[in-house]
Amino acid sequence: MNSAIRVLPLDTDVRPGVLALRVQDAQLPFVGRIGDSLADVAVCPGSEALALVVDSVVVGYVRIDRRAAAMGEHPLAEGAVALRSFMIDAGRQGEGLGGRALDAIHAYVAGRHPDRERILLTVNVRNEAAVHVYRRAGYRDSGELYHGGLAGPQFVLWRPLHPWNP
Repeated sequence: MNSAIRVLPLDTDVRPGVLALRVQDAQLPFVGRIGDSLADVAVCPGSEALALVVDSVVVGYVRIDRRAAAMGEHPLAEGAVALRSFMIDAGRQGEGLGGRALDAIHAYVAGRHPDRERILLTVNVRNEAAVHVYRRAGYRDSGELYHGGLAGPQFVLWRPLHPWNP
């Protein structure tokens, strides 16, 4: 049986584990560096750094933003929480943690932000493994590309937070 993935706010207990996370070199252009993400969280109101933990071991990281401001005027940005910098440690990839973590993040965001309608994210069109994981976790393609990313065009994917939100 798989242990549950817990989503925990970044604090002094989990911070060293988050800072020790690594991604494969090929993934770095897509997710960036954790230190950069944490610096951005510190200056962005409504942004939250989260550790993904299994059996007291940090296995991943994600950043959520209460507003999907980076998407600008995209119609799905209104009422959305943005999911950013999602990563599973390179040493733990291939264990099925990605999809389980996305479900745990979904539950966390739905409980923490009950007034929000959806989770919105962008994922580089070349990041095929991530696109596959997001789609398997229930993320829907908006049918549009976002061209504001540094590594090229990105799919705009979203997942409703509540069952009544089609």
